[in-house]
Amino acid sequence: MSHDNRIAAAAAALRTARLQRQPVPRISEAYGITDLHSAYAVAEINQGAHRADGHRKCGLKVGLTSKAVQQQLGVDQPDFGVLFDDMEYLDGDTVPVNRLIQPKLEAEIAFIVGRDLDALRPSYGEFLRCIDHAVAALEIVDSAIADWKITLVDTVADNASSGLYVLGNQPFAVNTLSLADQTMTLTKNGQTVSEGSGAACLGHPLRAAYWLACTMAERGQALRAGEVILSGALGPMVPVAAGDQIVATIGSLGTVSCQFE
Repeated sequence: MSHDNRIAAAAAALRTARLQRQPVPRISEAYGITDLHSAYAVAEINQGAHRADGHRKCGLKVGLTSKAVQQQLGVDQPDFGVLFDDMEYLDGDTVPVNRLIQPKLEAEIAFIVGRDLDALRPSYGEFLRCIDHAVAALEIVDSAIADWKITLVDTVADNASSGLYVLGNQPFAVNTLSLADQTMTLTKNGQTVSEGSGAACLGHPLRAAYWLACTMAERGQALRAGEVILSGALGPMVPVAAGDQIVATIGSLGTVSCQFE
């Protein structure tokens, strides 16, 4: 099978897995997808198919920014995925687990892009000028790879294991917060299940978002006003199931919650 055919076949396998809610073995092994360039090519095919189904890109996520999560999954660098309009929920919403395969949840700080960022390689100052607000968020990650036994290539190909996300109600101006110092406590059914801080996210959540801005610029893609950036986990991810009640408290950003049915 040619390289292009292997990429197309891997994309089809992941797309079918998500449609049928049935995980598949590692596509890195089943289809010989062994490098990041090929993995992102797989993801782009399925992102294009999602757009063709009438869905609209509304942001991006940075994945694998927490050392704790990297250790959980055995990887050593960030990745990114695309967020679509049908992935978004708001604080207090009920999330149907039948949209997911094997969901886990992380508490994060999300950023809202205030101005388009078109620089080929943005300086940190140019990047900061384009970020307006921060908001507490939950990311519901979900893998199409059986038992979450992923490599970096597998999660990249699977749109960075993107599932759904929940945004808090109240945005805060970025320049009013010391984001690295924000502490995070995540509870499930009233019990604390994950703790962390802004510093767990590549040392500072804005640095994670800046990594994303630079990475997208290198790929010829700009950040656009109104887009959401999920900057990465502030602590270990936890499995969730129907009936679970989730509340995350992130320092001055307050709380964000959801329940699963």
